[in-house]
Amino acid sequence: MLRESIKSETIAAMKAGDKPRIAALRLIGAKIKDRDIELRTGTAPVNDDDMVIDVLRKMAKQRRESITLYVQGGREELADVERGELAVIEGFLPQTMSDEGATAAILAIKAELGATGVKDMGKVMAELKARHGSQLDMSTASGLVKAALA
Repeated sequence: MLRESIKSETIAAMKAGDKPRIAALRLIGAKIKDRDIELRTGTAPVNDDDMVIDVLRKMAKQRRESITLYVQGGREELADVERGELAVIEGFLPQTMSDEGATAAILAIKAELGATGVKDMGKVMAELKARHGSQLDMSTASGLVKAALA
């Protein structure tokens, strides 16, 4: 499981004395614990790896946005810290599907569901997330689905 992998990487980084990696891995652990607390009130248990991947994707997105802002503001030293954290986070994320692969999956689901227009976008997105949610950035996929159904 991904959660155990993150814990073992944290221990390995602590033994190696890699302070930037330790800090990034502890941030990841803290965000996962925050999500665990949020989900305690939920009714349906979720797949643990999917939840961890969702947390990691959000963290990666935040780091990319911060890097852009720091570079624009001339704070390259802060951008470098964010780049280091982003590299650690991306090390745990699964390989994302290419746009061509995503388009092929969308077209297959579209044909399977008999989707004809934008009104069927919700059905296609739900099925796409169920089948390929861990391999896709759903915000990018949304644009591809809209283009395929237009």
